[in-house]
Amino acid sequence: MNAPRPEPVINGKLGVLGAGWFLVALFIGETGLLGAIPGPAPQVIMWSITAVLLACAFAVDPFRGCVMRLPIRALVAVHLTRFVGFYFLFLHNRGELPGAFAIPAGWGDIVAGTGAAILLVFPRALNNLCLVTGWNTVALADILFVLASGMRLEGAERYALLDHLTKLPLSFLPMMIVPLILFTHILIYVRLWRAARGSARLDKVTYAPSRPVSM
Repeated sequence: MNAPRPEPVINGKLGVLGAGWFLVALFIGETGLLGAIPGPAPQVIMWSITAVLLACAFAVDPFRGCVMRLPIRALVAVHLTRFVGFYFLFLHNRGELPGAFAIPAGWGDIVAGTGAAILLVFPRALNNLCLVTGWNTVALADILFVLASGMRLEGAERYALLDHLTKLPLSFLPMMIVPLILFTHILIYVRLWRAARGSARLDKVTYAPSRPVSM
């Protein structure tokens, strides 16, 4: 019988995967490959990456074992990237992003990021099922609204948004940040469900794979 792998090894392998993903996203953003793909490439790639992450998390046992062992703090900390909303507002003030997208997306992301920061600063809040559920629901609704707002743009406004999403730094949004945001929202719901079913604190919910994790 194989012994379970220690947490530093599991988190280290996730770190290597994350670093590789970051370098690929950086290369694509730097070379402008997204802009060379016809059609709404950022949206297609974003949803494709999200689907792959979710499929791996629920169908690939080694990967599932790794991500389900991540502390709730790590899942919430991903949403500190939501402070990108300030950059949306900055670009809007410079006339580079349409207000129909930048204003609601900017302020919505700022609120979501602030909520994540509050949860991380106060450990008791991070273990309150109602607070975490409320924040996760509002923040997920915000990101879905942001995505819908971007898809509703037409003409020059749509072109301006897509132009920014195909080059650095905003190319990180479809290539990495938004898929991670959507993915961690789902993982947080899973953790909340497991915590509600048991007696363990939210930050103590663990994952027991049906077979040893060998990632």
